[in-house]
Amino acid sequence: MAMHIQLYDTTLRDGSQGEGVNFSVQDKLLITKMLDDLGFDFIEGGFAGSNEKDTEYFARVQELELKNAQICAFGMTRRRGVGPEEDAGLQAMLATGTPCCTVVGKTWDLHVTEVLRVDLEENIAMIRDSVGYLKSQGRRVLYDAEHFFDGYKANPEYTIQTVLAAQEAGAEIIVCCDTNGGTLPDELAAIVEAVQESVSIPLGIHCHNDSDVAVANSLRAVDAGVVQVQGTINGIGERCGNADLVSVAANLAIKKGRDVLRGGEGVKHLTELSRYVYELSNMNFRSNQPFVGRSAFAHKGGMHVHAVNRLASSYEHIDPELVGNERRVLVSELSGRSNIVAKTTKFRIDHDQELMKTILDRVVELENEGWQFEASEASFDLLVKKIAGTYEPKFKQIHYRVSVETAGQKEPLTEATVKLQIDGDGPIRHEVAEGDGPVNALDNALRKALIPTYANLAEMHLVDYKVRVINSSEGTAARVRVVIESADDHDVWSTVGVSENVIEASWLALVDAIEFKLFKDEGEVGAPLEEAASAE
Repeated sequence: MAMHIQLYDTTLRDGSQGEGVNFSVQDKLLITKMLDDLGFDFIEGGFAGSNEKDTEYFARVQELELKNAQICAFGMTRRRGVGPEEDAGLQAMLATGTPCCTVVGKTWDLHVTEVLRVDLEENIAMIRDSVGYLKSQGRRVLYDAEHFFDGYKANPEYTIQTVLAAQEAGAEIIVCCDTNGGTLPDELAAIVEAVQESVSIPLGIHCHNDSDVAVANSLRAVDAGVVQVQGTINGIGERCGNADLVSVAANLAIKKGRDVLRGGEGVKHLTELSRYVYELSNMNFRSNQPFVGRSAFAHKGGMHVHAVNRLASSYEHIDPELVGNERRVLVSELSGRSNIVAKTTKFRIDHDQELMKTILDRVVELENEGWQFEASEASFDLLVKKIAGTYEPKFKQIHYRVSVETAGQKEPLTEATVKLQIDGDGPIRHEVAEGDGPVNALDNALRKALIPTYANLAEMHLVDYKVRVINSSEGTAARVRVVIESADDHDVWSTVGVSENVIEASWLALVDAIEFKLFKDEGEVGAPLEEAASAE
């Protein structure tokens, strides 16, 4: 079997430095769980001691039962003139309680003398002392050699001295960082091969994408002998981003036959992982992203459609299902049919062509209005039930109202009123609740009205709430899309609502979230429609 290539994810630290990326602690925990489930080897949780959010993350991540990944705390070498025992950064790394510490140190002599402003020997001592101290405290230590390739090109002798200091102090791997992202694949591979002659521990690679070759550089480095690839999901990160571990994993596993992602099934979930991170970071999907983008296996018209229908491999470099993606046909009466078939497989309705066409037409209509079901499968499942005629609402809205009042310098008071009829023609409930904002108040009022009848809603909670403007050219009349992520003790699901009114969009997503929970607990969502219909 091929040697295992470690995948080290730094989405939560390096990725969060990308413009417009801001993860909550809950976001970081959810991503951590998914990365672990898919078999990643290392997850860099954050910069130890740099902010309260990362401190909270390191405390809470210890509550997760991880089965594949080791959590790493990131930090710098000790400051000049300060022993490691007194260095605040090193102590912060130890305080995280993580089994692994990733230490970054200066490799380029220019940075040592002009940025750190220390002499070259002091920098080597800082590396040796920091790695050795963390190792003496029982931590696994990875050493990130910052600006490695620029340093090697400028002064190879000194660069080798810095990494040998880390090796001698107990680092288990030297990660060669193309921090400026300016090295091209052939040159990078040649340097990696040369460095291996001087060190006796394994090498890793950490590439930035400023020259648009971060993935190519990472793959060439593996060919040259590195055993670990660092990067981020979707390549997010500072400036032009990092190596995209989605493409790295797919290429290594499928094209090069390398062993990546422990457990053997993670590659099949790369599309799900990619879109999950996009949603949590509130970023638009990159439709033309290799392997996992919506357009990665999309075919439009004429010769392509005919050829794909006869022999998919004639216009596809891999089977899209290998990475959890799907084929899409974009023209004529076949437009999107494969997409709908894939999404409704669990309902076993592909034999009903008229129903399939009705679902397809409705999805196309809704997507034109701004709805997006790619990351809102719960809303899509409810839509299928409605179109198939197997949907009976658990409650009916009579009316709702949200008010926000302010008085002087006090915090605004938000209050929601809902009036519902339970279970079709059941009792009418009229409830009022306060909340931290309109959505929280609506959620509280809905629960107050429904829990007396549906006690299982008490175990459901909202995990995340995101708003995106769809047609910004319309100004204040623009449509907004609200995506709500909900969870209970067993599952996590997402729902969507679209309206020109953000409260109405939120209401639609909230109602779907609650109804999905109720249908799910009764075994109705995901059941074959024929069985559901006969049960009714």
